[in-house]
Amino acid sequence: MSEINIKEANVEDSALILRFVKDLARYEKAEHEVMATQSDIERSLFGPNSKTNAVICSVNGEPVGFAVYFYNYSTWLGKNGLYLEDLYVSPEHRSVGAGKALLKYLAKIAVSNQCGRFEWSVLDWNEPAIKFYQSIGAKPQNEWVGYRLTGNALENFANS
Repeated sequence: MSEINIKEANVEDSALILRFVKDLARYEKAEHEVMATQSDIERSLFGPNSKTNAVICSVNGEPVGFAVYFYNYSTWLGKNGLYLEDLYVSPEHRSVGAGKALLKYLAKIAVSNQCGRFEWSVLDWNEPAIKFYQSIGAKPQNEWVGYRLTGNALENFANS
């Protein structure tokens, strides 16, 4: 039986987190989009003004995955929500319960902080993840369409 442990990440985990980010991007066929450096991770996740948190999942003492999350807000509920930005478990450890353990850990954080929601996004082609999320009771939010401003479009709009 595999021993699964989850710990709060710290600045010493920055290189590991960046490795997992790149592994996730490779899985999502978007490795070329990763611009983050180790120092970016150190500053943005662990700097004094960070509003973001990360956890590391280990199986039998070996780091196998991570999750990054932050709090958002629902005006309709009048409560914070927990938003899962990224979750990744290395392919060779996906059948031992590491992903479920990460989600359960975050769900407990959400409940202990009286969050009204625990949300995340998944790529529409990622059938294994979709089936997994549905197996734990998560429901897709098909009525919402996500939008994003980034790069030059963001700067141009902000400065217009």
